[in-house]
Amino acid sequence: MARRARYSRWDGSQRGFDLDAEQLLEELAEDLTHHGDADAALRRLLQEGFRDRAGRQVQGRRELLERLRQQRRQRLAERDLGGVYEGIAERLREVVDTERAGIDALEEAARASGDQRRMDVVGEAAQQRRQELDFLPPDLAGQVRSLSGYEFTSPEARERFEALVEELRSEVARSWFDQLAGDMGRVTPEDLARTKDMLAELNRMLEQRAGGVEPDFAGFMSRFGDLFPEQPRSLDELLEVMARRLAAMQAMLNSLNPEQRAQLQGLSDQLLADLDLRWQMEQLGANLRAAVPGAGWEASYDFSGTDPLSWGEAADVLGELGDLDQLEHLLANAASPSSLAEVDLERARQLLGDDAAESLEHLGQLADVLAGAGLIERREGRLQLTPRAVRRIGAHALSQLFSRLDAGTLGRHQVPRLGAGHERSYQSKPYEFGDPFNLDIHRTVRNALQRGGGGTPVGLRPDDFEVEETEAATRAATVVMLDVSLSMEMKDNFLAAKKVAMALHSLISGRFPRDYLGMVTFGRLARQLRPEQLPEVSWDFDFGTNIQHGLALARRLLSRQRGTRQIVMITDGEPTAHFEEGMAEPLFHYPPLPETLDATLAEVNRCTREGIAINTFMLDASAELRRFVEQLTRLNRGRAFYATPETLGAHVLVDFLDRRRSA
Repeated sequence: MARRARYSRWDGSQRGFDLDAEQLLEELAEDLTHHGDADAALRRLLQEGFRDRAGRQVQGRRELLERLRQQRRQRLAERDLGGVYEGIAERLREVVDTERAGIDALEEAARASGDQRRMDVVGEAAQQRRQELDFLPPDLAGQVRSLSGYEFTSPEARERFEALVEELRSEVARSWFDQLAGDMGRVTPEDLARTKDMLAELNRMLEQRAGGVEPDFAGFMSRFGDLFPEQPRSLDELLEVMARRLAAMQAMLNSLNPEQRAQLQGLSDQLLADLDLRWQMEQLGANLRAAVPGAGWEASYDFSGTDPLSWGEAADVLGELGDLDQLEHLLANAASPSSLAEVDLERARQLLGDDAAESLEHLGQLADVLAGAGLIERREGRLQLTPRAVRRIGAHALSQLFSRLDAGTLGRHQVPRLGAGHERSYQSKPYEFGDPFNLDIHRTVRNALQRGGGGTPVGLRPDDFEVEETEAATRAATVVMLDVSLSMEMKDNFLAAKKVAMALHSLISGRFPRDYLGMVTFGRLARQLRPEQLPEVSWDFDFGTNIQHGLALARRLLSRQRGTRQIVMITDGEPTAHFEEGMAEPLFHYPPLPETLDATLAEVNRCTREGIAINTFMLDASAELRRFVEQLTRLNRGRAFYATPETLGAHVLVDFLDRRRSA
């Protein structure tokens, strides 16, 4: 049969498309600009959360953990686990009190009859029964065992006791079997028999594995898979499921005081012995403790509420608390968003609500969404940005910097000279004598049709001609010298400088693709950098500002370029390191040595002789830096600017565009 689909206009109310790769990248842009580590940036987003494209808040790990812990505190503050013990003890006392009242009533009836022999027989039987009741064992299991063989006088007491035993048997069976074989509801004899078979086979598989034989897991699941709604895919997963179930039951016993624990354990053992399951369960518990030691066997909870729990309710609440613990452990130890793929979203929805489950789902998709959009990829075990992502982050930095410029400055970004040149401006004008005959065919034919109407052939006249305008073409070569010395980070200058470098890369690669852009970082040493490596650049954990080495490296890069050539140097300190001839390591000294200043200015002279302009952007107003830059500009005739981290971008971008237009 053909499949059919229905489509409707998007009105904002439909679910879907909540995560957008470009929007996620924008959320990550600040972190990625700072250190370029995609793994670290995703961990930060995982921790803090974000808003999806619909404006809904995606809760981060910190908020989800607090919500999870609040759910745990709420359960512990509302319920009283001691009610499991007290409720059973109270009901047994009621059975005994009812029986004593029945004995008293029987004696009273015998006395009222006036029959001496009846009074003697009834009196003797009453005394015997009272003694049996007086000497009932103090523990719950002993009381149930003794009353099971007791000959009740009161029909009401007998009915109450039988109902209590049946209810306890059902609750104990259901709580244990729910742990062992999922939610079975009412336990039937057939359920018991099948579960015993399952336990026996599971214990046999564990023994086989311990003996080095691989068990038939597939066969086991074909026979008993319906008992495991989690649908484990291997024996190890099955053992984890079973261990979590039994550990939750053990947590209930651990949470009781020693007297209550002994009472309930004894009662449980007696009832389970009646069901012929005690041995299988003990064996399974021992096997699972050995196979899954980290399942939380020692967990316990401090209930402080007043609402008593029945046995069955206690098992349910302890199961929820165990699931909350497991989810907390997974969240707290998630090294990356992809780790959350293991979360049972339906169980998280039951425990924390729809919005928390949706947040977990979105957090687990972060890396996949970015990878699917071609923005990150895994190389050598690490998530790394793709060239496309680098361009997008640069464009984000560029838009931020342009948004800070005032309207008058922004208007200066357009190239004013139109006319003969090489770059198309995508504008046209009526042809005038002397214009290059770059005919705009579309506009020329349209003019002829407007003048002469439709039909063919189309008659052209000189007045119909329009020609394309061109911009005066220039080619510029720029090397950005980025100071990565330790002081740049200590003075909070590094991030702003790095953003400017990424913005320049975006501007040049997008608007002036024929231009050359080189990158050089300098601290104690200078290094050439490919633009796509920019996001990963960080400051040097070392002292030294080796401007001499940076200028020498930038000059070599520009020596292979043509057109207007310039160095854009962003720094917050005067030179404090340099290379001398024959030295393998730079010489560092603070305050700067005269030799360092001389070596640096000698490199400035070499740049000047080769026609390379040096434009310096100072991020510190110290007198020493000002004196050095004044010397540099006198020698090179470049320009110098004092900027703050907030104004640096505007200075650099406007100066770059001005120089390119005037070239």
